[in-house]
Order: sequence, then structure tokens, then C-alpha cells
Amino acid sequence: MKRRRVEVNVGELDQLLEGAKQVPLSDPDCEKIKSALHALVDALAKPRSTEKSSTVLGRKDEPGAQPETGSSTQQDPTSDSHPPGHGRNGADAFESARKVETQHPRLKSGDRCPECPNGKVYVQKEPKSLIRIVGQAPIQATVYNLERLRCNLCGQVFTAEAPEGVGADKYDETVGSMVAQLKYGSGMPFNRLEKLEQRLGVPLPATTQWEIVEETAELLEPAYEELIRQGAQGEIFHNDDTSMKILKLARPDGDTRTGVFTSGIVSIRGSDKIALFFTGWQHAGENLADVLRHRASGLSAPIQMCDALSRNVPKLSAGAEALLAYCLSHGRRQFVDVADNFPDECRYVLDTLGAVYGVDAEAREQGLSWEARLRLHQEKSRPLMEGLHQWMTEQLNGNKTEPNSGLGKAMKYLLRHWHKLTLFLRVPGAPLDNNIRERALKMVVLLRKNSLFYRTQYGDDVGDLFTSLIHTCDLNKVNSFDYLTELQRHAAELKANPTEWMPWNYRDTLARPPGG
Repeated sequence: MKRRRVEVNVGELDQLLEGAKQVPLSDPDCEKIKSALHALVDALAKPRSTEKSSTVLGRKDEPGAQPETGSSTQQDPTSDSHPPGHGRNGADAFESARKVETQHPRLKSGDRCPECPNGKVYVQKEPKSLIRIVGQAPIQATVYNLERLRCNLCGQVFTAEAPEGVGADKYDETVGSMVAQLKYGSGMPFNRLEKLEQRLGVPLPATTQWEIVEETAELLEPAYEELIRQGAQGEIFHNDDTSMKILKLARPDGDTRTGVFTSGIVSIRGSDKIALFFTGWQHAGENLADVLRHRASGLSAPIQMCDALSRNVPKLSAGAEALLAYCLSHGRRQFVDVADNFPDECRYVLDTLGAVYGVDAEAREQGLSWEARLRLHQEKSRPLMEGLHQWMTEQLNGNKTEPNSGLGKAMKYLLRHWHKLTLFLRVPGAPLDNNIRERALKMVVLLRKNSLFYRTQYGDDVGDLFTSLIHTCDLNKVNSFDYLTELQRHAAELKANPTEWMPWNYRDTLARPPGG
């Protein structure tokens, strides 16, 4: 509950405390000291950085606590089942590192052991790994000084040829990949990268960086369009918006809306996950409707996961439909927000939802099919959710909870959207929440916090292309830097057959023999 604001200063507090030694405090003076003490406690209190039940309810070490919502697969670092280790990355984690094989200088497999007369040494399956990490500039330059000779009679100049493999272009394909990674994948503005490179002795003006990513985007456009086409065939769609700013944005005639958004859409089709971003005046539902126009006819209705905002729901053409599911985490968060005022009631709700998430984690650990997962939820989660529904109904109808209180509003939100919040109890594969989309939009939020805005609609089109390609690689555990580089190096093949150059199959395409 928000406290009434009381103006007070340190000198006044000192006077009040001195006066309290002589006579009792008046009610107004007591209220000032009380407000100052409460403000001090609030300022010293450590802000909550997580919505885990143990943190929200202050029971981190309570035995027998329910699994945490959305994190029930995590192990307690102090438990005996936690795998040993110091938390550092092993050699296998450095997938892009240059590998150097080093042979023993004096011994080879089958030689006599130097320590005992009868034994022989053999190569071990696992070599000893020695890791050396060096720092370097994000973008490096090499200056080739080609010797020139001039005839003193005819004046003809003879210049040494560049080393093999140098190429004629000033900027290698890796430059476009790196600038795109830093700008659109990590939120580093062009001006900041310019200053960094200047300090490291490789000048790269911000305008040059833009020209490089603009040219790179033109080459990668077929991959982005193919992502949209394949994303439209997905079985599950997650979507939502975050705000964005474009300095020069042309709106359609008659559109009086003033907002600018970046819509994040994550499409899941089997094991492939596709992230799509669209920035402009349209909401997430409108952008999803545009994507679904590329959907092949005859496919079954997909599942759409979002929060309860109407602007996230697409207006589909006649005959098209989607099974709408609402995010359970959004409903849970409303109880997190009022847990300090209603700890016992919120504890019950959070424990119940935590158990449901525990069932979902069990299904993932067992690798269950969508149908088997549905049966597991119907067996274990349905009684939990039905009990929660009955309890909230009794709380409100029995006047045990004030409907207009924070707790009452949280309950009414769940009850009002109950059918869509519990689609996972009726439809195979229906997700519990929209968290995968929440994580996807973090990339856009990072870009917005650092670069603040896009200058033009064309600039945000370039940004949407790179964020879509980069985050799709992240979702499929693919090295996005290598992916962007290879697409540039095979731009002609990409344009001719973009289906062969998706993040999940481009390595197979590269390994295929020419003409194969």
C-alpha cells in the first residue's frame, strides 16, 4: 500500500527528537518520524530481482518448498545431486576456438615406457587440453605494403602482387557480420563502436558501419524472407510488443494511432524455432496476421500464445483460425505483485502454479510427446488447477477477499481468462506461458536502451532483419557470426535456393560437394 507523502528534512527531525526528551510527541510529529523511518527502511531494502516463489514469499531455505515456477529443473547447488565442478567452461565449450594438435616430441604410440623396462605407451582417447585466451579488437585491419619498382628510362611502374587470398574488397564479409552482431545482437550503437575502434587503432566511422550493414542486409534479404515463409508454417506462435521510436515514420492515410512498436514473434515447428521481429506502427496481432498470410492451406489451426491484450490477437481471414492460449506467467505475476500484503493467499496460489510447472518440467525431462505430455497434465495438473479455481471462486463469492483489492483483482484476472489460461489441459503441445517471447524481446529492449531510436523506417527494416536472423540462430544453438558470414560468401546460392540456407541446415549445404 502506498504511503502518504510527508515533507520532512534532517534538521526538522533533530528538533523533533530533542523536543521528545521534554514532552510527548504530537500526532503530526509522530507521523513525520514514522514516515522518515519507513522511507529509510524502503531505501535500505534490497530490491527483488526475481519472481521465484522462494524470494517472493521469503522462504528460501524452507524445507519441502514446491518447485519454482519456470525453473523446476534447476538443482540446488548445495544438494548432493548437484554435479561437481567449479563453474568454469571446459575446452569443449570453446566451439569456435582454433584447435592446435600437438604431438609428444619424444614418444609415439607403441614405444617403450621411459619409466619401466617392460611397458609400452599408447595414445589416450582424450588429450590434455590447454586453453589460452587473447584479447583483440572486434574489427581488425591488415595493411599490405606492396613493393613498387619504376624503370628510370621508360617510367613503367611494377607493383608486387597481393598475397594469395587477400581479395580485392576492402571490407571482408566478417566485418558486416561483426558490426551487425555488435549493433543488433548486443545493442552497441555505431558511435560507441567508432570510438572503441579508434582507441584500438582501427578507425571505422559510424557512417561507414551503416553502409556496411546496409549492403550486408541486401545480400541477406532472401534468408529473412524465407524465415517469414517457414515461420508461417509453425505449429505454435508466441507474440507480443515492446515500444520503439522511429524519428521519421510514414503512417497509412487515416491511421490516427501514435504508438511505435517492435513486435516479437517466435514460431515453433517441430524442433526448429524461428524468431521474427517487425518494427513500425502495427501491433503484434497485425504483424502476426501478415505472417500467417504466407501459411499453406490445409494445415491445422496453430496455437497462439500471448497475454490478454486484445491487440495481440490477429484478425484472420475467413476460414483461418488459431487456438488462443494466454500466458500463465502473466496471471501469476499479479499475485507476485501483492504477495507482501497477502502472503498466505499468494503462497497457496504460487505453490499451486509451481506444482503445475513442476509437472511440465517432468514432461520435458522424460522427453514426452505432446500427447503424452497432455495426458500427464490431465492426470496431475488438472486437479491442481480445478482446486485453485474452486478456492478463488469461494474467496470472492464468500466475501473472504475484497474484489477491488490487489488480491481480488489478481483472482478475477485468472477467473476471467481461465479457459485460455488452461489450454494446456485440453490441447497437445499448448505452452504454459509466453516466456520464450519475453526472452526474445530482450534483444530489442537492449538495442532501444543503448541506441534509443531508429532514424527511418528503412533503418528499422535493416534492424529487424538482423535481429531476426541472429536470435533465430540463438534459439537453434547456431553460431550466428559464422552463419551471417557464410550467407554473404554464398549470396548467389542463397538467392537461388534460400530453403537450403536456414540456420539449422546451412552446414549440411556447405558440406555438400559442388553440384551435389
